[in-house]
Amino acid sequence: MAPSAPRTRATAALRMKQIALDNQDRTVRRLRAQLATERRGLAATKKELEETRVALEASHKVIAGLTEIGLSMSKKIERMKVKKQQVRANHVECHQKFQAHIHEAEDSMQAQHLIIEALVDEKDSLLQTIHGLQEANNAPAPFDGDWEEEPEEEPEEEDIEDIPLGEGEIDDEYDIF
Repeated sequence: MAPSAPRTRATAALRMKQIALDNQDRTVRRLRAQLATERRGLAATKKELEETRVALEASHKVIAGLTEIGLSMSKKIERMKVKKQQVRANHVECHQKFQAHIHEAEDSMQAQHLIIEALVDEKDSLLQTIHGLQEANNAPAPFDGDWEEEPEEEPEEEDIEDIPLGEGEIDDEYDIF
C-alpha cells in the first residue's frame, strides 16, 4: 500500500489544486458578473449624470435668462420711479403755479373790489355834492332815485289776412328773365 500512497497524495494534491482552480474560476466568474453589473450601473449612472448635467445647464440658462429679465425689470422700475418723481415734481410745480395764479386773481379781484367801493363812495360823495349845490341854487333834482319805467310800445303788426287773395298786382318791370 505504500506505493499507492504517493499517488494518492499526488492525486489528492491534484484534486485540491483542481478544487482551488474551480473555486478561483467561480470567483473570477462571480467577480466578472459583478464587474459587468457595476459597469451597467456605472453606465446608467453616467447616463443619469449626463442628463443631470444637461438639465443643470438648461437650468443655468433659464436662471441667466430670468436674471437678465429681472435686471431689465429692475432698470424699468427704476426708470418708472424716476419718471414718477419727475411727474410728482411737475405736478407740485404746476400746482404751485396754479395756486399763485389763483392768489393773483384773488388779489386782483380784491383790488378791483376796493376800486369799485372807492368809486361807489366817490359817486355817493359827488351825488351829495350835486344835491347840495342844487339845494343851494333851488334847482330841481335831475335824479331823485325813483325811476318810473315807461311801458314799451309794441309796434302794430300788419294783418296779413287783410290782403285778399288774387287781387294783388305783380309788377313785371323788374323781372330779369
